[in-house]
Amino acid sequence: MNKKQAYKQLLEFAKQTAGNSYSPYSKFAVGAAVLCENNKVFCGTNVENASYGLSMCAERVAVFTAVANGCKKIKAIAIYSEKGNVTPCGACRQVLSEFSKTADVVYNTGKNSFKTVKISSLLPKSFSGKTLKK
Repeated sequence: MNKKQAYKQLLEFAKQTAGNSYSPYSKFAVGAAVLCENNKVFCGTNVENASYGLSMCAERVAVFTAVANGCKKIKAIAIYSEKGNVTPCGACRQVLSEFSKTADVVYNTGKNSFKTVKISSLLPKSFSGKTLKK
């Protein structure tokens, strides 16, 4: 399977997972699927809360699920929303960069189309724990 086919399939996993979204306040369902270095896939969806600060984005749910299952190297993440053209928020970009500075971010741009960008282009000069070490 080539990269384009793999990313199309990853986006399909994200789309399916978006159907599980708990978004009664925003009505904005998002699904994410993380492709790990070992080729395992972990999915997540956004989960809202009446106390908005306690809500969680789909991307972080997917990344945290991957980490909980032993994956700490991310090759790509696919993000799906029915509205299209949804990229990770700033917090999600920072979390993604923790596990890969070179991961591809795949997101749908229309009914059957998608775009791919590097996390490093979405979050140039990201904060790193290495900055803290002397």
